[in-house]
Amino acid sequence: MNNTNSPASMPMWQAYLTLGILSLVWGTSFILIKKSLESFTPVQVACLRMSLSALAFVPVLAYNYKRMDWSRLPLLMVLGLCSSALPAILFSTAQQKISSATAGVLNSLTPLFTMIIGVVIFKVTVKTRQVLGILLGLVGAACLILMGKGGISNSPVDYASLIVLATVFYATGTNLIATKFRDMDSLLVSAGSFGTVGVPLGIYLLLGTDFIPRMGTLPNPWQSLGYVVLLSWVGTVLATIIFFKVIQQTSAIFGATVAYLMPIIAMLWGVADGEKIGLLHVGCMAVILVGVYLSRKQ
Repeated sequence: MNNTNSPASMPMWQAYLTLGILSLVWGTSFILIKKSLESFTPVQVACLRMSLSALAFVPVLAYNYKRMDWSRLPLLMVLGLCSSALPAILFSTAQQKISSATAGVLNSLTPLFTMIIGVVIFKVTVKTRQVLGILLGLVGAACLILMGKGGISNSPVDYASLIVLATVFYATGTNLIATKFRDMDSLLVSAGSFGTVGVPLGIYLLLGTDFIPRMGTLPNPWQSLGYVVLLSWVGTVLATIIFFKVIQQTSAIFGATVAYLMPIIAMLWGVADGEKIGLLHVGCMAVILVGVYLSRKQ
């Protein structure tokens, strides 16, 4: 059984603050994936990420067993695949050949695909200001890509296309939350979606890959495992619960604009690492922030 009442709208200040926190957490996840790949294969990183996330939700599923709407299990599995498992595999694979910063800016395509899929498949109504906000955010992100060190031009097209495909899956999952799970507790949605995909991927990790031998033979496997744990329990479990709540109480398009803020976080990490930032970069960030503001459906 689930709550049949749609959640109340989130206050504007709270929506923007939450979006900022999510962008900080997810903007850092790309570097964590890069560090994890030092010891594990892309598939192993993805399976670890999903299985550790599922493990964190086991107590939630056990405690809320009677509250869970188990008739939605197939749809929860589709949500888990689209919003978590498949993008995790695609990002890990792509980041073998492209930088974490490039992966972050390519991820900014998510809001655009969210709007397109929402309108075409889910028949979601969008306002003119939301369309303008999406386009402004896309322009700002594209400028950051063009000015970025290395940029898309130095990245293999086939690997970069994996990130683009991942954003399509993210967009599909975001629309599923907004249209099919708005009346369901975000904690239960997260627990159900991760549980359905994380358990089988965990079994495959242990029985179908050389994960265990790697842990005993590689020089620093525990350090890489620590990065995956941080990526899973903070960047996936906690952030996903918050993200689902934001979508339920605002809109799919507004929630997806967190992808526009990630390049800003990636650039700020670069500044902290000694890279310089110019007025054009600041201008692009301003354009992105205006786009995020306009995308919020009143």
